[in-house]
Amino acid sequence: MNILFFYEDIQEFDFNSKLCTSWILECINERNKISGDLNFIFTSDKYLLAINRQYLQHDYYTDIVTFDYCVENTISGDIYISVDRVKDNAVEYNQSFNQELHRVIIHGVLHLLGLKDHSEEEKIQMRNAENLCLEKINLFER
Repeated sequence: MNILFFYEDIQEFDFNSKLCTSWILECINERNKISGDLNFIFTSDKYLLAINRQYLQHDYYTDIVTFDYCVENTISGDIYISVDRVKDNAVEYNQSFNQELHRVIIHGVLHLLGLKDHSEEEKIQMRNAENLCLEKINLFER
């Protein structure tokens, strides 16, 4: 089991990877799953747009692209996150950068845990699950 954080096409920024790893593991364990290898790759808009086009045939900016490598109860995957989108969304939704980054990180993990967000009902379930997990990281940060 490895949870790793990488930077592609951007400068590294202040990020508490130990805290985030503990929090992610808690959220996975709470759903009775096992953490496998999770890679979080922080990127630029340009880098993630290229991935979105190449692998998903989507021609638009997004904050996250998740590649699922889960096997049975073991949660594994590559999660690409556009830091540019996170910054813009933090301003738009009146959140701190860290709050928005944590939301996007856990959004990707929740996708690997089986949650979807295509229908309105699924979006509500996803947002509720995100909020429950975000409450936990607030406790970890104290």
